[in-house]
Amino acid sequence: MPDPHASMTFESFTRAAPAVYAALRALGTAVDDSGLDKRLTELVKVRVSQLNGCAFCLQFHLNLARRHGVDARKLDLVAVWREAGVHSAREQAALGWAEALTVLGASAGAGAEHARQQALARVREHFSESEIPFLAASIAAIQAWNRIAAGLQFPPPPAEPARSAA
Repeated sequence: MPDPHASMTFESFTRAAPAVYAALRALGTAVDDSGLDKRLTELVKVRVSQLNGCAFCLQFHLNLARRHGVDARKLDLVAVWREAGVHSAREQAALGWAEALTVLGASAGAGAEHARQQALARVREHFSESEIPFLAASIAAIQAWNRIAAGLQFPPPPAEPARSAA
């Protein structure tokens, strides 16, 4: 009989639900193929994973962000991006919209809707109409992964060292 307290791993999840994994992977591939900067989407995935408290996804996307060359200061300060002064206007717009979409149900009411509308207006200043759906899909995909990984208690992968400047 399986241990009811044992957490599932990412690998055991992909074996148990290959169609779900394939569907989420296809969504990620569509975003990657859209031309959005991978450093930007990884930064957004890090922030959303922080907000959702998903240790697996946070470490996974920190590792990917480092591999793709995201500046260490941007990663270190993404939790306080509004005050940090190290993120570009485009990154700030994406992070603001990601936060607005992540806390969708947490702050119901007219104020939350107004904040989402403001975040979307800012995104429209920095992203083309063809980029916006892919940014939304990237945010939605990490939300799904956060819920799967946190819900099934995937242990986080090992941290990878930051790339040294060559």
